[in-house]
Amino acid sequence: MRSLYVLLFCCLIQIIVTIFPGSDLLAQTKNKPIIAFSHSSKPYARYWWFASTIKKEDVKYNLDWLKEHGFGGVEVAWVYPLNRFNKNDTSYTPRQEWLSPEWQKIVSYTVSYADSIGMGCDLTMGTLWPFGDSKVSFGQATQKFGDPGWRQEIKLTWEHPKTGYVIDHLAPNNYKPYFTRIIDSFPRPRTHLTQSYFIDSWEVETEKLWCEGFDKDFKARFGYEIKPYMDSIYTLANSQYRYDYMSLVSDKVLRFYKDYDEAVNKAGILSRGQVSGAPCDLISGYARLDIPEGESMLFEPEYCAIPASAALLSGKKYVSSETFTCLYGWPRDYIRQEQAADLKLVADALFANGINQIIWHGKAHNPKGQDTVNFYASTHIGDKGNLALEITAFNKYLETVSDYMKKGSTYSDIAVYLPTEDAWMAGVMPKEKQFKWAWGYYEMRYVYFPNELAGFNPTWINGEFLEKAKVNSGYLSVGNACYKALYVNAGYIDYKTIRRISELADKGLKIILIKDPKEPGAQKHTDYAIFVDRIRKKGDTYDTLPLGLKPLITGNGIPRHWCRKEGEALYIFFPNPKSDKLKFPLEYGQSLESETKTMKVNLNYRGKSYPVDLVFEPYQSLMYKIESGKIEKLDIGFVPKTPIVKSRPAGYKAPWLVE
Repeated sequence: MRSLYVLLFCCLIQIIVTIFPGSDLLAQTKNKPIIAFSHSSKPYARYWWFASTIKKEDVKYNLDWLKEHGFGGVEVAWVYPLNRFNKNDTSYTPRQEWLSPEWQKIVSYTVSYADSIGMGCDLTMGTLWPFGDSKVSFGQATQKFGDPGWRQEIKLTWEHPKTGYVIDHLAPNNYKPYFTRIIDSFPRPRTHLTQSYFIDSWEVETEKLWCEGFDKDFKARFGYEIKPYMDSIYTLANSQYRYDYMSLVSDKVLRFYKDYDEAVNKAGILSRGQVSGAPCDLISGYARLDIPEGESMLFEPEYCAIPASAALLSGKKYVSSETFTCLYGWPRDYIRQEQAADLKLVADALFANGINQIIWHGKAHNPKGQDTVNFYASTHIGDKGNLALEITAFNKYLETVSDYMKKGSTYSDIAVYLPTEDAWMAGVMPKEKQFKWAWGYYEMRYVYFPNELAGFNPTWINGEFLEKAKVNSGYLSVGNACYKALYVNAGYIDYKTIRRISELADKGLKIILIKDPKEPGAQKHTDYAIFVDRIRKKGDTYDTLPLGLKPLITGNGIPRHWCRKEGEALYIFFPNPKSDKLKFPLEYGQSLESETKTMKVNLNYRGKSYPVDLVFEPYQSLMYKIESGKIEKLDIGFVPKTPIVKSRPAGYKAPWLVE
């Protein structure tokens, strides 16, 4: 009996650790309140530290400035010294050495001081972006098939001019020691506020990505050798083999994110991160992190519906976004000249795609009393920038909308199958769709919800969560989601998933199957077509939207929107119409408008219809609450300065495009 009590006690402690992560957990639960990631909905700022001697008085100055201007926290990011921009200056900039006791001391001070003034302080899990540094050996570095002497170098880090290697993200025996070394080197002072370690977007070379033993793992799984196809794996003729190759790469990358999450959680820290650009099933990747994070503008705002969907499916409350990156173009157009009205367009588009925590990109560390330093790809935060007079009021707006967007959980009535198989089969994007850093369809940069679902509240779903889902009284339930129907418009669906969709159809789920999919990959199953045929013959399968499936919003010109449901209350955010379908980059003054737009719609919720005139005054978005048979318009007003419009010069060539 005593052993049973011990076991129960250990289980209780494990539950507490899972729910309330934080440094020195037991001491905190006795002496301090544990406050969630979003202790407030104020935006965070990425806080750029250029390699130099960081002083306490300068840290205090920068954090105080951010606090006074409406920021709720920072994410410290460590990058190169400023003299790296001058090729003629090869001198070594003095600094606290990477991960040294002196470095730990100033980082510990930063975390503690931020906490003392009520600001969160997250840390980037390394220097620069892909994981790696000078201590990663050649044998631990990321590999490419067909070039055994090649390893991806990491440059321009806190250690500059010293270089290193990017860690192999496919092999646990290579990346796990990195996790341990970084986590053990990061100081963890006791704090009131929960802390996250951040992983940035995937900036590891993905073409012919390889690791030791990959070929053996592939043969064991698929029954054939992949090496004969690797030299031409991205050709159209090899699409079936490429799909199998991508499937195994994806599984290894998903394990990387899972192991990352477990490593930081074990240290009492939350995982927050981006999966953008990663060669994996994106929904599953985001779902493995405590706080999924999107990004914009280098990704279109619509992309953020993927991490938002992953959060809903996996029961996560918060979805953050790196925001305002390279707003007007890459690398540095109009820096310090940014306009709040333009920024508001982007923020509203992110809210309309499920984001509820803004992370500004970002704040450069400056000497006390100065604003002379900026980070090249950021929207500038500081006294000398064009935003200085509006930033506090704008942050208040971001806080207000974020707070509403964190109520309850996302309300979604239709699950839309994310066509990952189509992307893996398609391979390389045409040059007009590529950026210098983005070449493959696997990134899902140009995937959008169908126009015919405009009145509904669609979110994405994948095979993993269809497997986990249950059908009750015709509704599909998984995580915090409860769907009326599953919408499928994919050219390819893998065997396991089509079989699962057939099972869900047998259990009474409405399936909207726009076209008959094919089986991807080199291995074919003789009964694949049988499952497609079974789905087609079910009484609740349709090839278009059934008339009985009533949308939340009806009317002409239905605007983009996102909904949150808390109890029986429904919150609906409508962004200003000008924020719909934003493309990179924003034009300077693109937000300029002078006319009020009105859309007459009906909001249909819980058996009642509410006629509403959506009146969009210039620069304004709308928020409504429906509860207990009443509808209320909520005040989220913020009026930015009228923007100035500037056109790009004649003959302008975008430096981010592939020629």
